[in-house]
Amino acid sequence: MHHAQESQVIAPTLFLSDADVASLADWGTAVAALAEAYAHPTSDAMVPPRSMARGDGLWLRSLTAVPPTGGQMGCKLIAASMRARCASYLIALFNQQTMALSALIDGNRVTGLRTAATAALAVDLLAPKRALRVGVIGAGFEARGALDCLKSVRDVSHVRVFSPTPASRERFAESFKPGLDIQAVSSAQEAVRDADVVICAARSRDESPVLQGAWLCPGATVVSLGSTLPEQREVDPVTMERAACIVADMPQEVLHDTGDAIAAISAGVYVADKLVALWDLVAGRVTPRQQASDIVLYKSVGSALQDVVIAQALYERARQQGLGIELPASIVPVSK
Repeated sequence: MHHAQESQVIAPTLFLSDADVASLADWGTAVAALAEAYAHPTSDAMVPPRSMARGDGLWLRSLTAVPPTGGQMGCKLIAASMRARCASYLIALFNQQTMALSALIDGNRVTGLRTAATAALAVDLLAPKRALRVGVIGAGFEARGALDCLKSVRDVSHVRVFSPTPASRERFAESFKPGLDIQAVSSAQEAVRDADVVICAARSRDESPVLQGAWLCPGATVVSLGSTLPEQREVDPVTMERAACIVADMPQEVLHDTGDAIAAISAGVYVADKLVALWDLVAGRVTPRQQASDIVLYKSVGSALQDVVIAQALYERARQQGLGIELPASIVPVSK
């Protein structure tokens, strides 16, 4: 074993803080980076299932990916304490050519960035090509990010938002004014009435669904972002039954590991028969709607590919803008 050739110039490892990420984040860049990545063929081996180590009230989750577009490969680590109710997020990027550690990035904001940007990418491909009427269920950071990103890539004619807490939905609506025709409403059913796009980013305290499929108008595009585990619920079985097509960022995880799909399958809905991968949608290999009245659902659990692609875009912008801290020491790749 010996050190890599000394003639090979390795750039210093860049550290990006949470403040750096906040200043570098840009919806257009994020959506474009994801569109490019999802347009390339990707094997399961390149984006393997996430893993989790558990202790007493502690867990450490790892998500790894080798993007098909080259550049960087990386992992996101999430360390969480149930007792202390806190978590830390770290993304490490390695250069695919040199194996050098390119960057260490505070991943706190990246999950929100990638969730919203991937949803906007899906909606742009699924929703009708006109100004959109949007219904939002939820008033937290995921709902805010999803709407903010969507309006950066598509014209939005008006928005209705519902959250069970009146102050939260009013605050959410006010934060988008002026510039957006948005109204806080007193029920989820009213929020989604006549909506072209329904954004679900909320769960009830008792994990009962917040969206009833019976409320949806023909041709609706539903985005479900808030239920990613077997014990979580967000959309009811009727929503999945009415959907002509269910687009998933991680199809097998959506099918087997989300409470919405598990409940729908238990109710006799043939979820697997209408499940398609986001890869195939972006690449144009599937036609999600056979007719304009078809309802479609985009169901997201999140993917390491999204994290790594967004992190790479942040890293490249940081290099261009001179942001971040170059670490005084580097991990030198070794030849084997």
